[in-house]
Amino acid sequence: MRNTLTFFASLLLVSGCSWFSWLPFIGDDDEDPMEPAPLVKFDEEVRIERSWKTGIGEGLGSKYLKLNPLVLADRVYVADGYGLIEARDRFSGKNVWRTQFASLDKGFFARLNFYDRTDTSFVSGGVGSGAGYVFIGTTAGVVFAISAADGTIAWTADVGSEVLSRPTAGDGLIFVQTIDGRLLALEDESGEIRWSFDNQVPILTLRGTSAPMFDGGVVYSGYANGKVIALRADNGEPIWEHVVMLPEGRSELDRMVDVDSTPLISGPILFAAAYQGRVKALRRSDGTLLWEKELSSYLDLGESYGHIYVVDDTDAVIAIDKQSAEVVWTQKGLYRRGLSSPIAFSNYIAVGDSDGYLHILAQSDGRFLGRRKLDGKGLRSNMVVADGLLYVLGNSGSLQALEIKVK
Repeated sequence: MRNTLTFFASLLLVSGCSWFSWLPFIGDDDEDPMEPAPLVKFDEEVRIERSWKTGIGEGLGSKYLKLNPLVLADRVYVADGYGLIEARDRFSGKNVWRTQFASLDKGFFARLNFYDRTDTSFVSGGVGSGAGYVFIGTTAGVVFAISAADGTIAWTADVGSEVLSRPTAGDGLIFVQTIDGRLLALEDESGEIRWSFDNQVPILTLRGTSAPMFDGGVVYSGYANGKVIALRADNGEPIWEHVVMLPEGRSELDRMVDVDSTPLISGPILFAAAYQGRVKALRRSDGTLLWEKELSSYLDLGESYGHIYVVDDTDAVIAIDKQSAEVVWTQKGLYRRGLSSPIAFSNYIAVGDSDGYLHILAQSDGRFLGRRKLDGKGLRSNMVVADGLLYVLGNSGSLQALEIKVK
């Protein structure tokens, strides 16, 4: 029942976006208040040049999956939604190894796919890394540890519930968050569970979970009840918890305050955002509130040049001063276009949209600098930057390495 309600909550959240246009009851109203903003012309100041492009399996399917590329050394690791993971040379795109780590041959995962039997995707969390492995989580609650060197499967672990975010490694442990509000620590050499922390989740939630963040012997994670919790990594003992947003309203929809964005660590400060809630800056040592801003978001935050970059639930891109909490600028030109999480690099901010366009904005004032269509099925997964190259995985499975050059 919880998975069913979670799925329909995600539909209500993004029903105006083309992510779910395949559903017969989405988009029938000619006067849709969620109609995305049309793209406007502007004087482009940068070129988005492609270094290489390749296809990864069958893509992400029609569910709301976000499988982020992972860069380690000279390789980029990418998975599709159907049990394939590949390692590619990140400078040329050439295949290093390819592993089909799970499949639907025995129909096990397919039985869980009750809400869309036309889409048999089952890989739902990844790609994470640590201890020489890359990690993937599935809708059936199985975590796979795969050798980063050659793609062999080292171990699997049953964590009991769907994994919707990438696993995180630290201090010899792998931290995994499940859709039912549990955070587990697995031994990195065997997958055995060292400890498990349970946190009650509401009846109705967004489809997504925060990815745990590890730093300095502490693991931080956000939850669907609006909390951010810090735990000791070695034993799971709670250090502090902070309510980013209290549930308010009469209906379960009104009371959704999920912290689905991954906590952002910046020195002694942790930044967190809640849906229908606030963006907050917290002191990492004890969770003390430093500042807060009323703002609703369920996407990961970006950071650069003393600013925090937020995509809110209307797809406005907002820059907030890290110290003063003042809004520096707001870009509303991508209203309801189904944006991905923002990534800041060099002087730019990059976001993708559900029509497959990559948009480059200026960090200084949010103006549009460049635009290029990359994938006809949309851009949803977080992007990664390494050595000036921007790696983008499209929903169709297209993996591209891009450079941003001034005209």
